[in-house]
Amino acid sequence: MARAPRKTKPINLALQGGGSHGALTWGVLDRVLEDDRLEIVGISGTSAGAMNAVVMADGLAAGGRDRARAGLERFWKAVSDAALFSPFQRSPLDKMLGNYSLDHSPGYLFFEGMSRMFSPYDLNPLGLNPLRGLLAEHVDFDRINAMNGLRVHVAATNVRTGRSRVFGPGELGVEPVLASACLPQMFPAVEIGGEFYWDGGFTGNPALYPLLSSLASPDIIVVQINPLVRHEAPRSAREIMNRVNEISFNSSLVKELRAIGLMQRVAQERNIDLGVYTHTYLHLIHTYVEVQDLVASSKLNAEWGYLRKLYDLGRGWAEEWLAQNYDHIGERSTLDLDSLEGDAHLPAPPSVPRAAE
Repeated sequence: MARAPRKTKPINLALQGGGSHGALTWGVLDRVLEDDRLEIVGISGTSAGAMNAVVMADGLAAGGRDRARAGLERFWKAVSDAALFSPFQRSPLDKMLGNYSLDHSPGYLFFEGMSRMFSPYDLNPLGLNPLRGLLAEHVDFDRINAMNGLRVHVAATNVRTGRSRVFGPGELGVEPVLASACLPQMFPAVEIGGEFYWDGGFTGNPALYPLLSSLASPDIIVVQINPLVRHEAPRSAREIMNRVNEISFNSSLVKELRAIGLMQRVAQERNIDLGVYTHTYLHLIHTYVEVQDLVASSKLNAEWGYLRKLYDLGRGWAEEWLAQNYDHIGERSTLDLDSLEGDAHLPAPPSVPRAAE
């Protein structure tokens, strides 16, 4: 499976979802797009990762890297502007303390209580979703579907079968992206072709298998924004619920990575070629220290100042990762798959200022 040498290093990106924490991924993408040594040839995204994927792809198709960077910034600013009148606003005390959590937001607490008693079919029977208009305004899906050099995939979960459905080139549109980001507590399931879909994070966050068969690049760079490891066990009811959500939204990714690692180990031990499994290099952009302080409720906080803080963190992640690992792209994996077997033991975080919650 030899690939012809190229002036730039082609890469595939796998973008995780996480509400407004997707602004971390925006920062990563901005730094990657700034680096003309890299060429993005494939993207798989889920939820907020799917939105980042289609906005960036549309910008690349319309005018190249600068257009894509500008498009991502415009999209996230539009998300923030649309949330100005949202009931999910920080409490005065949190604003004074510089805390971006919504754990004390009256609007958030009211919704949290209501969502445990009523479904979105009761509270939102018309299926209104502010992201529908934003996607229609900021993304030309016909242009993305017609692209030749970049393949984009978004994942959703089939409610009836419980299986992942990946929408690929020629299938992308507003509805598949909304399906990929459809949290069942907030929105009615999205109907596509007679089937109903929820958030792709339940079954593929993000889905890696669409990128495994890429002949354009052996490298898959996963941008992970949900904490994989927590240093302290949750104690409060909210902390327990948040950790359950984190585990469930990471489990599909961990399973895929473990499966790839197993196949690669078998290939190495038996000295056999297992095709794409043998010739895939895995990488991970993720900084566990900062995400320890990103609480779940802040995924619904779309204040511009907060999104910019997350963007800056994401750019920093990418800057550090590229400085350490650029030379290894196209040569070997930089993700230690053995760390995903059994318990993950990470060093305690250093004493650093807390990231914005």
